[in-house]
Amino acid sequence: MSPAVLIVCLWLAFGASHILLSSVGLRPRLVGVLGERGFMGAYSLVSLATFVPLVSVYFAHKHEGALLWATGAGPLAFWLISAGMAVAFILLVAGVLTPSPASMGAGGGDAPAEARGVHLITRHSVFMALGIFGCLHLLVNGYATDVAFFSGFPIFVLIGAVHQDRRKLHPPDSPYRAFYEATPLLPFTGNRTLEGLRGMGWRPLAIGILLTAGVRYFHAAWFA
Repeated sequence: MSPAVLIVCLWLAFGASHILLSSVGLRPRLVGVLGERGFMGAYSLVSLATFVPLVSVYFAHKHEGALLWATGAGPLAFWLISAGMAVAFILLVAGVLTPSPASMGAGGGDAPAEARGVHLITRHSVFMALGIFGCLHLLVNGYATDVAFFSGFPIFVLIGAVHQDRRKLHPPDSPYRAFYEATPLLPFTGNRTLEGLRGMGWRPLAIGILLTAGVRYFHAAWFA
């Protein structure tokens, strides 16, 4: 099995385990047996058991296989990726500081009466940050193993976000529905984006830019 195919298989295992364990049919039964904290612990262990090998295989086989595209890494690509990663880090930080009812572990009953801040940009800000990360790295990493690894992020994000929404919209009268209808799935596609940017505050912006600068500075040493 080629490294690229193995990476795809590990992504499938990671995604399938997430969807299966958190499904409407299986999750309540597991919570009934393990308790909420026990379920989250088991869920995290399964995630690590698939994601750690995924990352390990990729880093052992970076830039291997067929070259599917080569866009170069000139100044334009550098600034485009840096700006995009700043957006991703800002969404990530904002999502951590203002957890969404759409996130894993938040019950539908926890949905706020009114969406606010980053929720008005996207209700899945942490997910979308990972999706942006994957898309940006695909621009300048065109070998088979790179494409298999980085394309998994936006694919998993979209499937996972939609699955999470559908689970939390069950039953039909779930209080999550009001939050769902007031917030967009994809970033910056809602009609209240400017309100969300204003309500997000300065901390995610400042921390996100600092993280971007730090990772950019140490990128070659950490990931080369």
